[in-house]
Amino acid sequence: MKILCISDTTDTLIYSSIAPDLYRDVDFVISAGDLPLRYYDYIQTMLRKDVYYVYGNHNLEDFGRMMKGYARNDQFPTGFSHGGRHITEMPQFGGFIMDGRCVYDKTHDLIIMGLGGSMLYNNGDSQYTEKQMQRRITKLVPRLMFNKRKYGRALDILITHAPPRGMGDGEDLCHKGFECFLSFMERYKPKYLLHGHVHLEDMNAPRVSEFMDTKVINIYKNYILEDESLGAR
Repeated sequence: MKILCISDTTDTLIYSSIAPDLYRDVDFVISAGDLPLRYYDYIQTMLRKDVYYVYGNHNLEDFGRMMKGYARNDQFPTGFSHGGRHITEMPQFGGFIMDGRCVYDKTHDLIIMGLGGSMLYNNGDSQYTEKQMQRRITKLVPRLMFNKRKYGRALDILITHAPPRGMGDGEDLCHKGFECFLSFMERYKPKYLLHGHVHLEDMNAPRVSEFMDTKVINIYKNYILEDESLGAR
């Protein structure tokens, strides 16, 4: 399995004419947010790869409309199931919103969940207190338990915008990570937690850390995740 991971800032390589060749062997794309929806449209058009994303705390022009509307119009490609219902209709926009969702991708045999947003710092959209983020997780517990019974595991990949507390986050409120992500990883043991939000001034800086059974990766700008153990079993 090969996944192109993106977050926070656009990449000239992805916008270049060589992108279709450069990324032709990726299976799909994951975004941890803070990117415009038109960027996802471009990627889906040029790379012909599906894009699964959460919102960050910027580029929120469509946040209210999307978060209110997507629950009434599940927008996932054929092969996804959500809440026991098979999804068959393609969306009318670029990318598939994962924020506050946990879905099973039958094509790749992957369970993916999304929890976008940052710590609440100025009462803006897509910002949450620690308690609010914990409530978002609690709403998905029945789905995680269903996954455990049916697939033998609760989750493979958790996409967040903010990092877990104490794992590459900042001390300022805006960039502070969520404590509840730590207890989530301890209980549900996703193989990966992919986040953005913390910009890497040095692109050679370490991106990967571990918490129990989970690899935590800062996917700022772009990151290629390769794992032969992921995918159809």
